Order: sequence, then C-alpha cells, then structure tokens
Amino acid sequence: MEAKATHKYINSSPRKMRLIVDLIRGLSADKALEVLHFHPKHASKDAEKVLRSAISNLFNKNEENRMETSEVFVKGAFVDQGPSLKRILPAPMGRAYRIKKRSNHLTIIVATKE
Repeated sequence: MEAKATHKYINSSPRKMRLIVDLIRGLSADKALEVLHFHPKHASKDAEKVLRSAISNLFNKNEENRMETSEVFVKGAFVDQGPSLKRILPAPMGRAYRIKKRSNHLTIIVATKE
C-alpha cells in the first residue's frame, strides 16, 4: 500500500531541493525524518513537512491495519520546476538586470514493506 503528498509553489530553487530529496529516497521513514530534521539546509524543513504528511496519509488510508513508522519507506521522491517570478535589479549606467526567483513542486511517495 502506498500514499503520496505534494507541496506546490515552494519558494526555493528546484536544484537546491533536489539535493535534499536525493538524501532520503529509498530510506525508511524513521531514518528519513531523522536526516531531514537535523540537516542544516533550509529546504529540509519543507521536505520534512511533506514527508510527515505522506506518512499520515498512508496511516489514514490504512486505518484497520495498525503499523509502525519503521515499516514505512520512501518509495519515490521527486521535484518539479514551478513558475518563476521575474524581478528587476538596478544595474550601473541605467541598466537593469533580470532576476528569476524560482519555485518548485515537491512530491513524496511512501509505501509499506511487503
């Protein structure tokens, strides 16, 4: 049995979020939560929130069979690019530099060990 959770429009670049997501792919839920909780990068807070939501979705989907978080593992985790906000930064001699403030969509899929 599996469940998924998504968080869209996270204000972080997809490249930074993929560094975090690659750490937890394939780990057990306990170990993944521990890694995310103590990781210094800012993106790990959003990833931890989505992972907790995915685990909760799995438990709510399978209420008649009680299970432990040690039986759950991260089956898949991926990051898609979201829309970019275009902003302008003043530059020398009356010019303007364009800045892209990127966003991403995070999806985490958890499953039980069977």
